[in-house]
Amino acid sequence: MYVKITKSKDHQYVQVVESYRDEKGVPRHKVLFNFGRLDALKKDPSFLNVIEKLRSIITDNPDFEDITPAEIVNWGYKIYEKIWKKLKIDEMLDEVKLRTRARFDLTNSCLRMVIEHLLNPKSKLGIYNNQMKYFGLPEVELQHLYRSLDILSDHKDDLEKELFLRNMNLFNMKVDVVFYDVTTFYFESVKADSLKDFGFSKDNKFNEVQVVLGLLINLDGMPIGYELFPGNTFDGKTLENALEKLKKRFMLNKVIIVADRGINSKVNLKTIKSMGFEYIVASRIKSLPKDIQEKIFIEEGYNTVEKEEIRYKVIDYENLISEKGNKEVLKEKLIITYSPKRAEKDRYDRERLIEKAKRLLEKGSLNLKQGGRKYLKISSACTLDEESILRDERFDGYYGIQTSEENLSAHDVISAYHNLWRIEESFRIMKSHLEVRPIFHWTEKRIKGHFFICFLAFLVQRTLELNLKKSEIDITSSKIRESINNMNFAKFDSSGQTYLLKTRYDDLGTKILRTFKIPSPKTLSILKDINP
Repeated sequence: MYVKITKSKDHQYVQVVESYRDEKGVPRHKVLFNFGRLDALKKDPSFLNVIEKLRSIITDNPDFEDITPAEIVNWGYKIYEKIWKKLKIDEMLDEVKLRTRARFDLTNSCLRMVIEHLLNPKSKLGIYNNQMKYFGLPEVELQHLYRSLDILSDHKDDLEKELFLRNMNLFNMKVDVVFYDVTTFYFESVKADSLKDFGFSKDNKFNEVQVVLGLLINLDGMPIGYELFPGNTFDGKTLENALEKLKKRFMLNKVIIVADRGINSKVNLKTIKSMGFEYIVASRIKSLPKDIQEKIFIEEGYNTVEKEEIRYKVIDYENLISEKGNKEVLKEKLIITYSPKRAEKDRYDRERLIEKAKRLLEKGSLNLKQGGRKYLKISSACTLDEESILRDERFDGYYGIQTSEENLSAHDVISAYHNLWRIEESFRIMKSHLEVRPIFHWTEKRIKGHFFICFLAFLVQRTLELNLKKSEIDITSSKIRESINNMNFAKFDSSGQTYLLKTRYDDLGTKILRTFKIPSPKTLSILKDINP
């Protein structure tokens, strides 16, 4: 932060300006204060009086001409540090340090990496080089950041379990409904190994290796646990591992698994039931038996949701599972919904595919990657598949949800499934806000340690958001980051003293501090009088 004199026409103007770098690393500056015309300020007794008052606040009356250029340091990170301690992550890492006999500050190394992911994501080298930007946070060695990842990788399961068990009691965490979904994270590499491999990318990055992440969260959006899988693992193949985690590691026996179509296979549904759990999953209604499909289109039995243009009906369904000569029936409720808005979207999506199919016919191309191929009848001569188009048209606006839970009403089932957006939001936060990637590590241990740091950052962020919601403050992650990043000191020296001048932050910052009962620093302080 510095004083800048600008010229405009015949006058000079006084501004207080802060330098920063934008997302692309380009140097920028923003104006913090506009004081007005220089010639007017020199004659303004009120302005001169303010200067004199500032002089009186500062001990020893330093000469303002003696002030060094200011350095901007963040103190807002202490909000995250308080949550970190409330979650007792520091205690758990201290216990791990004792077991591993590590001779460096494991807790502070991990805290620093988590804070950077929350406020200004960067590589471990970038974190090391950015240490001076946080007021009062002890410095760490670069090698300690890397070694911390190795330790986290080795103790991930124990730490994850301890985090869950402690915080389930701390926040009265409800885990009767658990959401599960899978996403992928790619590397800028084509070198596969036991973890990084080629597979179906949810980011449409099919030329790079990737890893698959399965995430479990509760109804409030709080993360329960996660697992990393090799990049070529199909979504449905990850579920059994997640269920084992719930049953053995977290000792949960009675929960309802809510998941999307990717998990809905007969084998997965049988596995969920065999472990004592229930499920709510999106149904593949176009693959259901013909007699069930006909019941979907019978108008009788539909109910209207109040204040919404949605109708629903419940169909009893026996899901027959044949495996290795054995047959088993899963008794389910099939909740079918119909929405005019969904019908309009389905119609629009189908018409786009039909247009693509027509273009493929014109070009004489059958490119497997182009969705229009779905509506082509391939024989000696390719033609538009009119039967398939009519069959899909019949399902416009209809959506199905299957559940094994007999004690929930149709409304509760629909509500639970609609909350699946929480896990999609979780992935979005991890990919955009926390910037899990790019991943600057290549060994399996370092990659796993990196993901655990991201998991801790996500847990801290979600805890902050949940506390704000309880105070009726519903705000986005990006707005929270922006607000905390603006909680800074302008640190400068004058006449042998180091001073901290608090910069302005927004109303959201005030609300966050109030929610977590953190006092705001004084406007101007002497460094030696502040306890970091």
